[in-house]
Parts: sequence; C-alpha cells; structure tokens
Amino acid sequence: MFQIAISPASGKRLIAKAVARHPGILSKMQSGKIVIIAGSTNGYVVEEILKTLENPCEFDRKGFFRGLTMPPSRSKERNSQPNKAEFPGDILIEDGHIIKSKTIFDIADQLNDGDIIIKGVNAFDIKNRKAAVLVGHPKGGTVAAAIQAVKDRNAKLILPVGLEKRISDDLEKLSAKFDSPTKGGLRLIVAPGEIISEIEAVNILSGANAELFAGGGVCGAEGSVWLAVSGTSEQEKSAKAIIDSVQDEPQFNL
Repeated sequence: MFQIAISPASGKRLIAKAVARHPGILSKMQSGKIVIIAGSTNGYVVEEILKTLENPCEFDRKGFFRGLTMPPSRSKERNSQPNKAEFPGDILIEDGHIIKSKTIFDIADQLNDGDIIIKGVNAFDIKNRKAAVLVGHPKGGTVAAAIQAVKDRNAKLILPVGLEKRISDDLEKLSAKFDSPTKGGLRLIVAPGEIISEIEAVNILSGANAELFAGGGVCGAEGSVWLAVSGTSEQEKSAKAIIDSVQDEPQFNL
C-alpha cells in the first residue's frame, strides 16, 4: 500500500484520464454518440478524449462551462457565467467525429440505446453512491435534459466528480428539502448515473483499489484528498506512476 495526496486540479485530470479509458466510452468512440456537457471537470475530459482520436480538433477549455463558483476574494466573478462569444456549446462525438456548436438540448432526442452523456455534478453522497447537480434554471437545466434522455432513450449517464464535493447527508433528502416551493436559492437534483471519482479513476487506470482516508491542506493544497492505494505490486506501481503524472496539474483558472 502507498498513501498519496491529490489536489482538486490533479484529481480533475486523473478523473478525465479514467473517463477517456472507460470501457463504455471506448465502445462508443467509433460507433455511437457521446455527449460531453460543458463543465470545468468535463473540459479536462474533452482534452483527454481528444488524445485518443485519430483526427482530433482544436479545443480550448476557456468558456466550457455554464457556471463557476468563485471565492469571495473574486466577488465580481462569483457564480461566473461565460458570455455567448466564449461559450462553445457542448461537445458531441458521433461515430468518432467531433461535432461542435450544439448543446444537450439539441442532441438529447437523437440519442439511442447505450449512447453516453457525460455530466459534471456538484455534490457526492459517498456513502450511498449518489450524486447531484445544483440547478438554478426553472426547467432543470442540462441535468433535466440528460435525465430525460436516460429515461426515454435509454442513454447512459456518466458523472465525473472530485472527492472534494463529498457530503455527509443523504442527497435524496436534501433534494426534497431544497425542492420545496417555500425555499429560495438553488435546487439540488439527483442524477442517476455512474460516478467516477478519484477512487474509481485509480481502479480504471491501474486495477488498484483506492480508499479515502483524509483530506485538506494549505498553500494550494486546499481541498486535497488523501488516498490509500493497494493492489498487486504491478498495480501499485502503475497507479503511482499515473498519479505522479498529474501531480503538477496547475490550478483551474479563467
């Protein structure tokens, strides 16, 4: 076993690498549709998936989000939204080809059995293996469109999420609480999908098992998580090399 701390930015890169290697993603890369909904973590996912294509296109993570939570010190940018000129739309990969300038709202009704939607989330109930999205849109925003495609079109939903978003309470109860008409602010919608955190990422990429056992830090390590990684000697060696390769990932910035 070895122990290692991973920052949120490094975690995003690690998760993205795992999503790009996910068997379900690989099976749809040349035949089928994959929709990557804009979000900070999914920007890394697009970058990693593009590396696997024979004819990758140019992609810039700038503007590839619908909202960001910023610290109080950057109050003018808090809950930042990209302007129309910056927002590139979501990303569609259809039969191995990148199609830009579309959104999940354009694509949802065209999805077929087994097609994949990748959607970032804001909360992770690690005990009950559930994830949820903060929503301000009155009709449920992109997560509502994704859930509808899962229910009506039998699409598959994959949810990349960093462990810094873990919560201790039951997300179903929190969702019901915030969905009350007497409550103001954002709602919390539980998304029915496969969660890929740093824990699952380690397993997908190396076969090793990872456990969360501590968190936190200072001087740029705020939000970091401590993982204990175990497996065969080869699995541990592979996991260590992969994690080391993402440890210099710079902090996400606009």
